[in-house]
Amino acid sequence: MHPATSPTAGVPAGRNHRTLLTRRRFVRGLAAVALAAPLALGAAACGGDEAGGGGPVKLSVFWWGGDARAKLTEDALALYTKKHPEVTFEKTWQANQGYFDKLATLTAGGNPPDLFQIDDNYLAEYAGRSTTLDLTSYKDSGKLDVSKFPESLWQYGVVDGKLAGVAAGENTQGLVYNRTLLEKNGLPEPTTGMTWEQHIAWAEQVAKKTKVPGTQDPSADYKAFWVWLRQQGKDLYNGKDLGFTADDVTTWFELWKGARDRGATPTPDVIHEGNATDITKQLVVTGKAATSWVWANQMPDLKKNTKDELGVVAYPGDPSAQWARASMYWSVFKGSKHRDVAVDVINFLTNDPEAVALLGTDRGLPSNLDLRAKVSETATDPAMKQSIQVESDLAQKFGESPQVPIKGHSKVRSELTKAAENAQYGRATPAQAAEQFLAACKSAIG
Repeated sequence: MHPATSPTAGVPAGRNHRTLLTRRRFVRGLAAVALAAPLALGAAACGGDEAGGGGPVKLSVFWWGGDARAKLTEDALALYTKKHPEVTFEKTWQANQGYFDKLATLTAGGNPPDLFQIDDNYLAEYAGRSTTLDLTSYKDSGKLDVSKFPESLWQYGVVDGKLAGVAAGENTQGLVYNRTLLEKNGLPEPTTGMTWEQHIAWAEQVAKKTKVPGTQDPSADYKAFWVWLRQQGKDLYNGKDLGFTADDVTTWFELWKGARDRGATPTPDVIHEGNATDITKQLVVTGKAATSWVWANQMPDLKKNTKDELGVVAYPGDPSAQWARASMYWSVFKGSKHRDVAVDVINFLTNDPEAVALLGTDRGLPSNLDLRAKVSETATDPAMKQSIQVESDLAQKFGESPQVPIKGHSKVRSELTKAAENAQYGRATPAQAAEQFLAACKSAIG
């Protein structure tokens, strides 16, 4: 998982139980399950869901996360069993590192979990190989209730017209800034709605007054690039293709070259540090920049790593380019014998007041808006309150959700970092780096 989704980077490696696979083995494994799926589905269709007969059901559940998430999830599943004694759970979890390798191995080996956590890096890939159950009929019947979700949030789980996953929580892009530094130097705070040029001018002012670069250079950050594209009437993807051109990327890279030339950002070596996904190394908490480009729900984890007060606003430009993003999803294996029960568990985890209260904001803000309000009322962490507040404010401004990223999205993200750093270090001009990036993207998405 990218920082978009969860504070799991510090989980001890020993807990990972990771299986190291090459990308080729990963794709081959998914291909194997795609071939096996019709047989599995045929058997499931004939046998029906065991829950329908009232007999005992053991549902396998797999997710990533740290100890805290494991405890919360296990408590919520225990609550489901308390209310449905015929259903018990085989629970497996590990840190994010290696999680998708393990999921691919389980799936290809014919032993996939009934219910599993997934993110937007892989949802389209699994859905495209008929691994995920289409949840549309459950949504339409009300057995899976998304009526209290922001519409763009549940729609962000639709792949090729099929509901492949349900948001376990919501987050959105957040520009986090060092409020203490600004107040100490009598500088204004950034605001939602300032333009990109205004943000860079503000960052230059901060750098001159405090000797701390005003902003991390986000040219390598796909979240920032994506929001900027949407503000230009483009998108990251368009169907099975890219939604942007080399000229778009050149303009983006030139914007940030200008910011670097004005001293508004750190030097390339420090920018590279900030490009690391570990939330503890974000420049806003290491004191090497006044702002970092993160997910709004990461505020509490950032705050743990600094004594300074932090603030959070939307990314620059029109905030309607942002959307209610699924921090992660719950998906059901298409060949599960217990798919009806698995769907009911998802409905429980996202709509039951007790379960949602237990889970809190660990996977992002609760998807159910009514229950989110109740969780917000009981939140005690000031940083989490800030996260909730900014997302609540932005909820009135969110635009339509984009399509779920296509196969190859993880590679696109890593290639953006590579191309942006080539431009940052001067190894290539913005135009050359953009051409390199576009070629690499086209290869990644096939």
